[in-house]
Amino acid sequence: MNQPGAPSGSNQGGLPFAIGAYLIWGFVPLFFKLLSSVPPAEVLAQRIVWSLPLCFLIMVFRRQIGEYVAALRDWRVLRLLLVSSVLIALNWLVYIYSIFTDHVLAASLGYYLNPLVNVMLGMIFLGERLSRLQALAVVIAGIGVAILLAGALDTLWISLTLAFSFGTYGLIRKIVPVGSLPGLAIETTLLLPLAVAGAGYYIWLGDGRGFGSDAEISWLLAAGGVVTAVPLLLFATAARRMSYAALGFVQFLAPTLQFVLSLFVFHEPLKPAQLACFILIWASIAVFSFDMLRKMRAERMIEVA
Repeated sequence: MNQPGAPSGSNQGGLPFAIGAYLIWGFVPLFFKLLSSVPPAEVLAQRIVWSLPLCFLIMVFRRQIGEYVAALRDWRVLRLLLVSSVLIALNWLVYIYSIFTDHVLAASLGYYLNPLVNVMLGMIFLGERLSRLQALAVVIAGIGVAILLAGALDTLWISLTLAFSFGTYGLIRKIVPVGSLPGLAIETTLLLPLAVAGAGYYIWLGDGRGFGSDAEISWLLAAGGVVTAVPLLLFATAARRMSYAALGFVQFLAPTLQFVLSLFVFHEPLKPAQLACFILIWASIAVFSFDMLRKMRAERMIEVA
């Protein structure tokens, strides 16, 4: 199911946007580690507060304020974006928590699972067919998750929450009839009252860890708006231009970078159950990738013919 803006029968229209988004997300733990002294809820609030001005600046430049206002007046669009805003806020909060508590491996696993969640959601809600190889990939991944139930249950909730919250978020952004940037601006607008209240509470608390405690922390929290808005804008653009399965295929880039960072930069221990799960997830990705490449090759042959 291709979206407007993508070449017919191809996913190339959204590919550069997807690669850009996942590269940023792959390295973003390095940024948030710099803020590990700040409460996760305050980091989330500041991300939202500082994302909205950037969205407005870009919308003014791209002359999309009218689309933003029109979408705010459309109750159907607003309902969908309210749901997506809650999902992305939940995803952000759990992700920040995973970095601050040295569970980047669990976050990496969540984003490895996300493409397979995308395939299932695409099949259920978008009518995208699940091939036999894709079904096999999902089963293999399911076995890996089952192993975590026995050996790493304490962090499994992080992985599953990240996978399903972001998978459902991407599904909604794919079907909602609004541009990627106005949609993101509306999401941050809907979250803004709670974000301002949260940010204000932590400033009033004055515990010396968050915004206003020192210049470096304050600037980093403000920069969180850029780190938040830019990859989400790239992702939302890609989601509207690519098939949902193909979008999941590109996503393997981000969790791979996170996996490498967790082991070789953050030096997290790798439990036997986690290792077994990762091996099965990588096997499922190999099956899934083979199937995707086979389909893309077949599409190209049909175009040539």
